[in-house]
Amino acid sequence: MTIRHLRIFIAVYQQQNMTRAARELHMTQPTVTRAIQELEDYYGVRLFERINRRLSITEGGRRLYAQAVHIVDSLELLEKELKNWDEVGVLRIGATPTLASTLLPQVLSDFEARHPNLRVRSTVYSGTYLEQALLDNELDLALIEGGIRAEHLLAESFLEDRLILLLPPDDPRRNAAALSLRDLAGSRFLMYESGSMDRSYLEHAFVRQGIPLEIAMESVSTHAIVQAVHMGLGVSFLPESLVRYSVESGFVTTRAVYDQQFERKCYLVRHENKYLTGSAAEVMDLCRRAAANIQPLTLP
Repeated sequence: MTIRHLRIFIAVYQQQNMTRAARELHMTQPTVTRAIQELEDYYGVRLFERINRRLSITEGGRRLYAQAVHIVDSLELLEKELKNWDEVGVLRIGATPTLASTLLPQVLSDFEARHPNLRVRSTVYSGTYLEQALLDNELDLALIEGGIRAEHLLAESFLEDRLILLLPPDDPRRNAAALSLRDLAGSRFLMYESGSMDRSYLEHAFVRQGIPLEIAMESVSTHAIVQAVHMGLGVSFLPESLVRYSVESGFVTTRAVYDQQFERKCYLVRHENKYLTGSAAEVMDLCRRAAANIQPLTLP
């Protein structure tokens, strides 16, 4: 068994298809098939079941994958150190949409100014996707808001964010001494798409208090939702960091909701077996410093 065998196995495992794996590795399919057979002969166990020309991963395959990823990663780390990769290589960073829109651009700008020869490749996606990318060694570091569900990930809380209530600028509730969730019953809600972390967080809060949600609009666009609130089409809860200017400029208004804070933590996340390079550690430090300079809005 060689590192080459493990790299081929990882590609087949991730693609779940010999032909696609061969294309990714720039090899012929017979070469890939032979390498998998050699691995199976070496360990005396089936790694994939071949049924109706489709591959199905066995328990043995899943166990080998968990170790193979980190064996290959350790070798790549050795190669990075020997080639001074930390100054001339690629740093792979992921971020959830809110953090990618607010904190990450300044952090990357500061980092790249210090390391002009080190390329940074960014991925913006949901927290669930980023967690899996870390487990699959497709990312070195991720910035994720909300809870971390996957095992084998190290998560450091570095920032607190919250969802705040957005009201149209002429909404009569803007002058209320205080609001509760029940004061919003019957409102038309403008929300992110179903399945998003913020949407799920809101839905659970309303369900716990037995308050129905009338959803008038769903969108992936924060800007579209803010515009709709401004036009009086409904109310919304959005991340404070994304709507700060809209509130401060009076484009929309807000009130504190005393019985539900909608606060969530943001995390710097990496794999527990992933070596922390100097460049990744520096990005983490820049994130901490940027977070420390963020002042929360004072809600009326």
